[in-house]
Amino acid sequence: MRYTPDMPASLPAQLAALTTGADYWTTNPLPEIGLRALRLADGPHGLRVQDDENPDHLGIGRSEKATCFPPAVTLASSWDPALVQEVGSALGREARSKGVDMVLGPGMNIKRSPLCGRNFEYLSEDPFFTGTMAAAMIRGIQSEGVAACVKHFAVNNQETDRLRVSADVAPRALREIYLRGFEIAVRDANPWGVMASYNRINGVFASENAWLLTSVLRDEWGYDGVVVSDWGAVHDPVAALKAGLDLRMPGRLEDPRIGKAAAAEEIDRELERTAIRLKLLADRTSRDAADPGDVDLDAHHRLTRRAAAESAVLLKNEQATLPLEPGAMKRLAVIGELARSPRYQGAGSSAVNPVRVVSALDALKERSGRSPRFEPGYRLDGIHDENLVTAAVAAAAAAETVVLFLGLPPEFESEGRDRKDISLPANQVAVLERLAAVNGRIVVVLSNGSVVTTAGWRDNAVSIVEFWLTGQAHGDSVADVLFGDVNPSGKLAETIPVRLEDTPSFLDFPGEGGHVLYGEGIFVGYRYFDARNMPVDYPFGHGLSYTTFEYSDLTVSGREADSPIAIIVSVRVKNTGVCAGAEVVQVYVGGIQESPSTPVRELKAFRKVHLEPGESAMLTFELSREELGHYSTAMDEWIYDGGPSTVYLGASSRDLRLSAPVDVPAHRVARPLTVWSTFGEWQNDPEAHARLARLIENRGGIRGRMADLLEDETGRASVLSFPLRALVEFPGFPVELDDVELLVSGSDHPKT
Repeated sequence: MRYTPDMPASLPAQLAALTTGADYWTTNPLPEIGLRALRLADGPHGLRVQDDENPDHLGIGRSEKATCFPPAVTLASSWDPALVQEVGSALGREARSKGVDMVLGPGMNIKRSPLCGRNFEYLSEDPFFTGTMAAAMIRGIQSEGVAACVKHFAVNNQETDRLRVSADVAPRALREIYLRGFEIAVRDANPWGVMASYNRINGVFASENAWLLTSVLRDEWGYDGVVVSDWGAVHDPVAALKAGLDLRMPGRLEDPRIGKAAAAEEIDRELERTAIRLKLLADRTSRDAADPGDVDLDAHHRLTRRAAAESAVLLKNEQATLPLEPGAMKRLAVIGELARSPRYQGAGSSAVNPVRVVSALDALKERSGRSPRFEPGYRLDGIHDENLVTAAVAAAAAAETVVLFLGLPPEFESEGRDRKDISLPANQVAVLERLAAVNGRIVVVLSNGSVVTTAGWRDNAVSIVEFWLTGQAHGDSVADVLFGDVNPSGKLAETIPVRLEDTPSFLDFPGEGGHVLYGEGIFVGYRYFDARNMPVDYPFGHGLSYTTFEYSDLTVSGREADSPIAIIVSVRVKNTGVCAGAEVVQVYVGGIQESPSTPVRELKAFRKVHLEPGESAMLTFELSREELGHYSTAMDEWIYDGGPSTVYLGASSRDLRLSAPVDVPAHRVARPLTVWSTFGEWQNDPEAHARLARLIENRGGIRGRMADLLEDETGRASVLSFPLRALVEFPGFPVELDDVELLVSGSDHPKT
């Protein structure tokens, strides 16, 4: 530590105190260096600010009222970064008004399995999409001078045994799937906080993982913010500090370990580093005393309503049943307890005490001035009640159209536990089946925080709208979509499978013996289903509209090898229907490094465009070379081989309207050759091949049976597949192991 004469003798102990929280939600100040105490708060879709007497990190204690915005699962379906940034700004304003310096969000973990009980806090199964949408939320929050803290870094994809399980994942999957979203968010939006997760990664706790927190996050990605632990995630505070963690929360000031290490001058550099980073955070979140940070809660409620409606996903709409006509209320039956008791957010640390909540039943009544006929139909505890079903059937029989509210009760998905299946409660499905027997126009409204399969019941409904968890303006947003005030433009950010057994992690989730094997590798979500050509309920990116869109005039061009832009794509999109609407144009690329270990195609760009009837727009996408790369385990870095590939434009991962081939010049990085590299790999490297060929020639050339094999097509393929380490054991191959080792070192091998 760089001491100065005017530093107080107590400074090392004071610096040590900075590494731990003062309590559940605040840090320790250090006036000697101008550092004030900082206040942290959940959560990712609304503030959970608690009083000082009853704090907790599990969402059990009551918190101050705040706007409950749509959770990540819902906002992700908007496919609209600008909208997400707008929500982030509103969240940041509320945080600023309550004196909060850091919001613990957004959640960025990949949806590896639909069983994860916390999926409602996360964005997608796709890392590029996750990073792009999270970056928008970060920019919004931090535009108000409040830090965003992305979480949970990293590979925290289940709730079962989350405090100690080791996520055992191969290097390529780790980089391409589980770290890539965080990398995009860090590079593009620079969150001022990163939260280290509870779990272990390949045996090492995330909060004590120097490779993760320093080598990758700091050295590779250039991160300059504060790394904070999840609450209670640190087991060895000294090891965590040395690994790159800055702040242990909630922390225990009486814990002697940091103090002893500080007194022994073992962690001088780490303490100085933490003080610098916390001071930078305090400077970034400093406030103008003349700005009170006033908040318009009515405006935030309207934003919540709009965001939820624009995120609704129209899964099915036969006979153009939706939107409902204005006079339909008289002939409408509303069925389902969830219409009266809405599910609008998830349970756990993200739970918000909302300013207000609007049920669908109340919103429909306000819209028409009269209450539609309503029957609860089922109990939320899952117990069958025949009296409720009978009354619902009678209402459906007398109605022209039934709007049936189905979904997952809060007990079915929550932080702290994972789901057991992906089905709706059996008592709800039973109600649908009974109603379908007496009414052929059933519109299903879904409220759930993670995917539910529709395979067993969707034929009983003419329309299905997935609203996810809408936030506090639930009823208003539902009514806006059902009656056409808002044309649904949401798209699925995750695949809805036919069966749980079809999902890629089915055999390895949630693991056993303290370990969970990520055996599916990079084949997560649509990457897996497409590679297997497997049927799904609804594909990644799917979502219908009340209007129709036409794609045309696709042009694709590759750029020169040294350009950071690899491919430029242009396409025209036209609204060919009778009402205004928005389409999400999705760009997928496939065919690069084509092999069984490479996805069929991957999302590389997307854009949401609003069009009036008959209006068209020309969209241009620039695909960076970086986004088209893949992670080489052999080289321990990202590489891009180039070559022939195909660009696909479409409305989902399986609704691909246009495609075009493109040959992008390679931007090759030579793979390191070893004694275990094959003869063919040596020949594919011009420089290495020249050195090996000179050596073979100097030794008299390849002789005998091996020379004969090289003249035969089948034999040549066999010889080229052998590592040099194996070939040196064969007669007729004139090179010895010592020769190969010298070649690997770069020597031309002067011996002859």
